[in-house]
Amino acid sequence: MTDHTDKKIWILHHTATPPSLNGFTRPYDFALNLQPLGYEVEVFAASHLHYANYNLIDDRRLFLTKKEKGVGFTFVKTLSSSDNGIKRIMNMLDYYRNVLKVIKRMSKQGNKPNLIIASSPHPLAMLAGIKASKKLKVPCICEVRDFWPEVFFIGGRLKEKSLIGRLLVKGEYWIYKHADAMIFLKEGDYTYLTDKKWDIEQGGQVDLKKCHYINNGVDLKAFDRRMKEDIIDDPDLEGDHFKVIYAGAIRPVNNVDNILDAAEHLLDHKAIRFYIYGDGNQLDRLKKRAVDEGLTNVVFKGYIEKQYIPYVLSKASVNILNYSQSMYNWSRGNSSNKLFEYMASGKPIISTVKMGYSLIDRYDCGLSLDEDRPENLAKAVLQLYELPKEAYDQMGHNGRMGVRDFDYKALTNKLVSVIESL
Repeated sequence: MTDHTDKKIWILHHTATPPSLNGFTRPYDFALNLQPLGYEVEVFAASHLHYANYNLIDDRRLFLTKKEKGVGFTFVKTLSSSDNGIKRIMNMLDYYRNVLKVIKRMSKQGNKPNLIIASSPHPLAMLAGIKASKKLKVPCICEVRDFWPEVFFIGGRLKEKSLIGRLLVKGEYWIYKHADAMIFLKEGDYTYLTDKKWDIEQGGQVDLKKCHYINNGVDLKAFDRRMKEDIIDDPDLEGDHFKVIYAGAIRPVNNVDNILDAAEHLLDHKAIRFYIYGDGNQLDRLKKRAVDEGLTNVVFKGYIEKQYIPYVLSKASVNILNYSQSMYNWSRGNSSNKLFEYMASGKPIISTVKMGYSLIDRYDCGLSLDEDRPENLAKAVLQLYELPKEAYDQMGHNGRMGVRDFDYKALTNKLVSVIESL
């Protein structure tokens, strides 16, 4: 793509949305930063918004279009599904089939891109991207956000040696082999390929030279604007007490029980309070548990609109990345949007798991626990509570300075390098 007169990119991303809807904004953030460089971006997403449990198409239309700040969105009709069962699989199949139909229709009308970016987590989006790119004779970049089916193997929902497991791994290998370039979100993700000996150096068919690392990040300008303008009137966020904040989903992989266990260890420290923001299938049980066990230092704040997150995080004394050590492979790093929002808030971070390629360690902006036990989390909270002010402030400052490497302007420059290499 050296011809700068026509730079049209199509991004296939199942759960992508503009900020006005509830979903992933990574494609939108890239598109905004690509526009001044002469690129035109269209994002192809599913009509059913998984995180809002709402379907934008309730009639026979195959797709609908929306534009926000010049970024085009084509929402492809899919079955509604808010669970992880058979309907979720059908929802993914709908996206695969219908996005190819939409692309075929557009191409017949003379509308085609110069390049396709197809993003997981589910591999059908990448398969659709590769198939469409071959038909249109344009390059395809596959973006790997999570390794499917590895996530199912780790969770015990599927055996790797089973027939389905082996077929999924075979299909995964085919995708990586046929992608013109690959973008990994975690720094150590390339080791997935080398561990399986899929790379050319070990006799495989995947060229590591086409693999690139571009993590998630944050739009610092937008974050700072929201931090100052989108303010919540909440007395709990004021005062001199030590505010331990968790903001995110409340589900098994996030292991929020661990926070309650840690809070129990710190009940005698009246100046330390835990505030939990978010929703999920474990919320009601955890709220009942806090009441039953007399955890008066824990407050559940419930779901919070995304625009208020910067202000809330900026009022924290420490922000917690709380995960289960056993339900995910953390050895390759972390691509959580939450990590970069925490860094942007300028407050220290505690991670309950020790991750490979740790940005917390690299930028010295918090503490990482060797084991995700509640007593370790309680000890880390106390360590930051008792830290001299100068050292505490420096830790928060380090995160704020470090996150500049993950501002979407910097990440877009990396993406452009990958695009132009094709």
